[in-house]
Formats: sequence, C-alpha cells, structure tokens
Amino acid sequence: MAGTLIRIFLETVSRHRKPAQFVRKRDGRWEAVSAEAALADVERLALGLRHFGVGRGDHVAILSESRCEWAISDLAILGLGAVSVPIYSTLTAQQCRFILENSEAKVAIVSTAEQLAKVVALLDDLPRLGAVVAMDAAGNHPKVRSWSETLAQGEQARAAAPDAFRAAAEAVEPGDLATIIYTSGTTGEPKGAMLTHSNIASNVEACLKVVELRPDDTSLSFLPLSHIFERMAGLYAMLAGGVTIAYAESLDTVAADAIEVKPTVLTGVPRFYEKVYARVTENAAKLPLPRRLIFNWGLGQGVAAARAHFAGRTLRSFGVKLADHLVGAKIRERVGGRLRFCISGGAPLSPQVMEFFFAVGIPVIEGYGLTETSPVICLNPPGKEKPGAVGPPVPGVEVRIGEEGEILTRGPHVMKGYFSNDAATAQALRDGWFHTGDIGHLDADGYLVITDRLKDLLVTAGGKKVAPQPLEGKLKASRWVTEAVLIGDRRPCVAALIVPNFERLEQLAKAQGWSHATRAELLARPEVRGIYQRRVDRLNAGLAPFEQVKTFALLDRDLTLEAGELTPTLKVKRRILMEKFRDVIEQLYHASPAPPGA
Repeated sequence: MAGTLIRIFLETVSRHRKPAQFVRKRDGRWEAVSAEAALADVERLALGLRHFGVGRGDHVAILSESRCEWAISDLAILGLGAVSVPIYSTLTAQQCRFILENSEAKVAIVSTAEQLAKVVALLDDLPRLGAVVAMDAAGNHPKVRSWSETLAQGEQARAAAPDAFRAAAEAVEPGDLATIIYTSGTTGEPKGAMLTHSNIASNVEACLKVVELRPDDTSLSFLPLSHIFERMAGLYAMLAGGVTIAYAESLDTVAADAIEVKPTVLTGVPRFYEKVYARVTENAAKLPLPRRLIFNWGLGQGVAAARAHFAGRTLRSFGVKLADHLVGAKIRERVGGRLRFCISGGAPLSPQVMEFFFAVGIPVIEGYGLTETSPVICLNPPGKEKPGAVGPPVPGVEVRIGEEGEILTRGPHVMKGYFSNDAATAQALRDGWFHTGDIGHLDADGYLVITDRLKDLLVTAGGKKVAPQPLEGKLKASRWVTEAVLIGDRRPCVAALIVPNFERLEQLAKAQGWSHATRAELLARPEVRGIYQRRVDRLNAGLAPFEQVKTFALLDRDLTLEAGELTPTLKVKRRILMEKFRDVIEQLYHASPAPPGA
C-alpha cells in the first residue's frame, strides 16, 4: 500500500487505467472521467495553484458540495505537499471565516456563486487569503480566479515542465501533514484535527484488510467529502480498491441516481439508512391488503434469515427464497439492484434498522471512529456482523476501556493534535492514548459496544446516570418518530423532546378527519398524544424506574442544519437544543413533578 494519499491515486491510475475513474452528471447525463483525464486535471490544477504561491506545507481550503471537482482539488493540493482544509458547504459565512482564519488558509477553492459570495464578503478581513478559485462562478474581485483560468495556467506550467507535478508528489512523505479537518462541533468551537498522510493511508490499508473492494465495483458517493468518513472510505479507499466513484447530484437525488448508476457499494450515515427504512415501511403500509400481507410475510422471512446469519447459521428454505423474490429483490431494485454491501459510520446504527437491511438482502457493515482517528477504529467483519456492536478494532489499532468506561485508542491512525490548540491536544492525547469521549465496552468476542457519549450522560437530580443514545435509538426506530432527544441532566427525571414523522401523522389525520389549522393544533389532539404515549410506554417497559421517560413534548417542526440544531453529519447539537427549547423544557418539568423512583 502506498505510504501517502497522492501515491494511492497515482498507483491506481497506473494499475487500472480506468475509462471511468469518476462519474458525474452534467446537463442531465452521466459523464465518465477517465483515470488519465482525472490525473491531467489534478496536475493542471496543482500547477495552477503553485502559480498562486501554494507550496509544500501551505494550507488550501475547499468550500464545496461533494462532486468530482472536490476530489480533483484535494488530490492536487496533496500532490503539492500542501494541506487541504475542507469546509462544509452548509456553514454560514461567519463559520467559514473562523475556519479560514484559524487554519491560516492561503488559497480557497469554492464551488458555486453562493459559496463564492461567502468568501468574497470575508476577503477584506482575511489578509492571508491570497486567491480564491471558483469552480462554477465568476467574480470581479481581483483575488478571484476561475477554475478554467487556473487549469489553463497549470497547463502552461505543465507544458514547460512535464515532470514538475510528479516530482512534487514523490517528495511528499508519509509523516507530512495532509489535512486539517475541523470537528463539526456538537459543543463549543470547532477544533482542527491534524491528520498526516500516514494516518489516513494506514487506515485505508487496515480497512481494506477487513472489507474487500474490487476494480469492478462502482460506488455512489453522496455524503459530504468534508467529513473524514466519506473522504477516507468514499474516496481514498475506493481509489485504493480500483473502484469507480460516481457522484450523486445531491442528497435529494440519491434514490434516482442509484437506479441509474447501479452501485455495488455505498457509504452512508445512520440517518440515511433510517430514512430508507422509514420510507419502505411507510410505502408498504399503504399497499392494498393482499400485497401488504405478502410484504409483511416476506419481511418476516427475511428477518428470520438475518437473525440466523447473525447467529452464525444459514437459513435455507423455500419460504426464504420465495420471500426474497417477492420482497427483497424488489427493494434492491430501487437502489439499482447490484448492491453488494453498504457501510455505515458517523453515529450508532439501530439494530432494528440493520436487521431490516440484512432481511432484504443488503448487508450493512457498521464501523466506528472519529475525525481524530482518521477515522476508523472498529469495523464489523463481513459475515460476522453483530447488530448493536461496531466490530473489533481494525488491524494495527488498539482499544482499551479507561475510567468511567471511556473508549481509548492508540495506533498509526491517531492525529498529530489540534491545530494551534495545545490545551485541547493535551486533553485528548494522554499517556499515548487518544480519549474518544465515548463510553462503551468490549464484549467476549472483542467487539466494541458503544453506549453513549461521556458528555451526553444524563445525571439526574437523584444522582442516577442515564445513557440517552440507546433509548433515543429505540424511540427513533418507530415509524412515527423522526428524531428523539432525551433530557434530564440535573433534573428530577428523564423527559424527551420528540419530532414526529409529520408526513405519516398528517396522512393519518386526513384519513381520520382530524381537523387542524396548524401542526401545533394537530399535536395537541389527545389521539396524537396517545400515539406517542404508547411508544414511550413500550420503551419504559424494559427500563429501571430512574431511566424511564416520565414526560415528553412533541415539537412542531423538524430539526435542521440551517437552524444550527444539527451538525453537517446530522447529529443533534444537544446544547443548542437545550437553549432553543428552554421554555418547552421548563414547561415539561413544571407540569410533571418528579415521580417516586426518579
């Protein structure tokens, strides 16, 4: 395996010479970008950036949605020995300013007119930022250069010195800094995790020893490349495996893109799989009775086969085969019909959702890691998956459980530290171990089971500790629930904020003739309250009294990125929620005194 990320790319170009290294959609049609064409663009862009003064060790920001040009930009930066600084396209101008300023970016590469406007508005306050390269947009600011202009400048340099890029790429060392990735920040200011080439390259190598990728595979990439999970797994690992990478037009078009691209592998976060699960089950509930009965029977057969698989057995029967033909195969066709497996990361995946995908013949391989660990720490081995566990550590990675059950790790995957933040680095890296902030344990087979975030633990007024994530996961497994957030820290009991599945709820209201002018009026109806009370009661049935959800509020809108309530990877920002819904929370506790046993 190559020791640097740019060598991974150069070696895959040399080895496979793929006519479709990348695939993208332009003007409504899919367009293949060959390995040679991709390499030529990488070389031209790199030498164009060099013309703007970018050299070894300089920092270059990428503010763009995920697309082929994102990958080209990243590889060009890495090939110069420079450092790429990804910025989520959903961030506001002021959030972008913090990263551009803190990272000391010398150049920024942006995508659309919207992203360009964010940066241009900041240029007077960012003297270090010497140039902005715009993929799509044009700008009249003297520091703004177009993508085509930059490539043309690079082509001139390439013609004059054909080996210049290759020489720069070969000079990059495994220990060189490759990227500074700012954590999405569920609490406090983002911190810039410094990852070297060898950090990420070693993680690619370790993961490919667990999961097989093949040159005849096609992946559909739709997660933000600004996130280390998609960048490592969806870009570098795919390149190392010789996989063709197709870029979805947007998150909204993934289903349609999958039918056209027919991927064999894809990477997603739990929220994606939860939405697919909810959509399939909702559509099944609308089927005429005979077809609904067939669906429910077929899914039941698939679940039985999935459970046998998890127990190390293979269930072969006529019923399982027929069920797969009638139900599983039809669901697989909706994602192109060729998926070998999916990979899930970024947050815990509900065992119920994982079981569903195995039941319909789409294995989902769950892993675990963080930005600071490049990212993968653990990964379920295909064929030996355990719902509710994230697998054993990948080769070369060590895991141990520290004080308060905190998960610690060390190995070649662990970051150098946080950029310009020695205090945070000293807190995270202690005695040679990275402290993840997650709580968990290793089971008898060495599989890691994550129970919660250390900072998310709820400690009630009675001193009882409650881990909210597993309970939230059980609530969210209901088709009636989109999001659930437990509260109760320093409170007399545990309560919940629940975001209903409004589409499903409003369909029921229409069918039942429940009159309402607003969502708030709908949620106030006793019939609706009863739906969610029954879900809470089912959750409480298996819990100790101090863990039980004693009261809940139904929120009348979805949580959004734009409102700052979700991170770019769709994790809930608890602190923000506590502030935004303070009045709702106070009403909950004012109306619900602590019951006995809380």
